[in-house]
Amino acid sequence: MLSRHFLRAKVLQAFYAAKTTGDDVTRASGLFEAQVRRLNELAVWQVSTLPAMLVAARQVIEDGMTKFRPTEEELHPSMRFVENQFLTRLADNYELRRQMEKYHVEWDDADRFKRLFVVFKSSKVYADYIAEAQATFESDKALALVLFKFLMNDDLLRDVFYERGILWEDDFDQIAQYMFMTLRAFDDTFSEATEFPLMSDSRNEGDMEAYNFALQLLVDAMGEYDGNIELVKSHLNGWDFERVAVMDVLLLVLAITELTNCPSIPERVTIDEYIELSKEFSTERSKLFINGILDRLVTELRAAGRIEKNGRGLFNPDMVDDFWSEENGRYVQ
Repeated sequence: MLSRHFLRAKVLQAFYAAKTTGDDVTRASGLFEAQVRRLNELAVWQVSTLPAMLVAARQVIEDGMTKFRPTEEELHPSMRFVENQFLTRLADNYELRRQMEKYHVEWDDADRFKRLFVVFKSSKVYADYIAEAQATFESDKALALVLFKFLMNDDLLRDVFYERGILWEDDFDQIAQYMFMTLRAFDDTFSEATEFPLMSDSRNEGDMEAYNFALQLLVDAMGEYDGNIELVKSHLNGWDFERVAVMDVLLLVLAITELTNCPSIPERVTIDEYIELSKEFSTERSKLFINGILDRLVTELRAAGRIEKNGRGLFNPDMVDDFWSEENGRYVQ
């Protein structure tokens, strides 16, 4: 489920950590693998907030009914939310529960979710949901998706996540978006027996292909680092290598490694990816620097026979001005 762009970012982070603290390929691979495992864990924690809200809603209803002087609404509460088909099936899903046990997911702050439920209960979307004449799986799922967004955007709840994982703040929104799409994809056949996908799932051939691509990219970049650094130095045109940002150097090394070792990935795709990563992880001017160096490197590497591609979208230096859009900073066709 994780995109190759996202995995390249994780490779870059592991590459940076390894090159700045020990230069060991085994350690770099271990860092990357640990990052991916933590993304799976983050995803499970995020989804687990929905069953937690179901528990909190039941407690709020029970608390209201047992008050010394309950209101009429508290004595006769609507049970639609706690009977929500999507939420109850999610809470009973065997695979999700197994993953929650694996990662020791347990929300021990019941009051936090009770407060969140009370806030959500006061919203118009909740009122409209309760007022519906008849509940359906689709209407129940729609409400659950709105609830998931509400929870993922709660600042106090996000702080709890950030305290649990140092890097979760950087990845939180992207993983939440992935999980929102996962939840939205379930139809009315969803049940406790439905397979619940992870961010990087060993049961999924596509996930494993992307994961193995990223891991091999990191291993190759570490192994071929010295030779590729010399290539970069040869194209600096008077720039002092020591003045080049470390992140830019690592981006160029990864790009060269991908260009020379991944025949099925077009040059244009690789160049575009590392320009995007430079905008995310390096300086404002890095995209121009990366683009210029890779432009010259691709020409040299192809002439030397080090780049052999078997897919569409092969690099043509004469096309650079045609498909580089300065407006949005991406290659466009």
